[in-house]
Amino acid sequence: MRVAVFSTKSYDRTFLSQANARYGHELVFFEARLDRQTAPLAAGFECVCVFVNDRLDQPALTTLAQGGTRLVALRCAGFNNVDLAAAERLGLAVVRVPAYSPHAVAEHTVGLILSLNRKIHRAYHRVRDGNFSLEGLMGFDLAGKTVGVVGTGKIGTVVARILHGFGCRLLGLDPMPNPECLRLGMEYLELEPLLARSDIVTLHCPLTPQTHHLINARSLQQLKPGAMLVNTSRGAVIDTPAVIQALKSGRLGSLALDVYEEEADVFFQDLSDQVIQDDVLARLLTFPNVLITGHQAFFTREALQAIAETTLGNIAQFEQTGRSPNQVTAQQVVKPPAG
Repeated sequence: MRVAVFSTKSYDRTFLSQANARYGHELVFFEARLDRQTAPLAAGFECVCVFVNDRLDQPALTTLAQGGTRLVALRCAGFNNVDLAAAERLGLAVVRVPAYSPHAVAEHTVGLILSLNRKIHRAYHRVRDGNFSLEGLMGFDLAGKTVGVVGTGKIGTVVARILHGFGCRLLGLDPMPNPECLRLGMEYLELEPLLARSDIVTLHCPLTPQTHHLINARSLQQLKPGAMLVNTSRGAVIDTPAVIQALKSGRLGSLALDVYEEEADVFFQDLSDQVIQDDVLARLLTFPNVLITGHQAFFTREALQAIAETTLGNIAQFEQTGRSPNQVTAQQVVKPPAG
């Protein structure tokens, strides 16, 4: 199949090209994000392959369908950036990578918790400048602390398993309690009591209408004072201005983010010689108790290999049968998978 691959970086080309030796698709790489302005670039391509910050709204999808596209292949798990109802009306199938390496995201999550708690990122810069003072670097033992895991699918379960090994008490929020988490001793609660009892809250739920701004001004009032909040799921699960107010008041003790609600114009680019135009993000970067990484939790060799293999396999299955087991529909937005 002829595939237009959007939002590509050097590593995308490397891993997709290596995996394609098995499939023989015609891959054409574009650095541009796919949106309503760039959709005409896909004219004549049966398939477009897109990533998390491509925007496939109705106008973009209409242009794709008019240009002959039949398949949208997401090389990610989330599908909140696609208007699935419009895709169905236009006869476009949408496939995704439901799981690539839950260990990649889970391990990065725990890395953020450890770094933020023990101020490793701040200590690194101090020592580089010859400052070996320990003032301001005190953390706390993870052993015995209570961690609330919001979303106990594949990623949330791996996070729970790792933190259980640290000796943490586990609370969970998920419409379908996970048997493995229950075996770890996890207690399932509603959101407000989970927030009230957790020393650390880590988010691993998909972005849906139900989870949009799940962490907001109201829910933050239920948070245990001084707790840590970690988000490696999707940026819009939290209301960022509300989180900033909670940081300023001291209600929220610290924050670690690998995703950001308005990341599309910032993440995956080098802006080191520019002034960041996003005032909310710029404000977050001024807090000493905030640690931000640029959507890199997925970024391991194993994950990229799995993403490339599953993406190209999805395309091959659709080409051969007209369907894929990893197809997503508008109905899945109503009852999304967890984690």
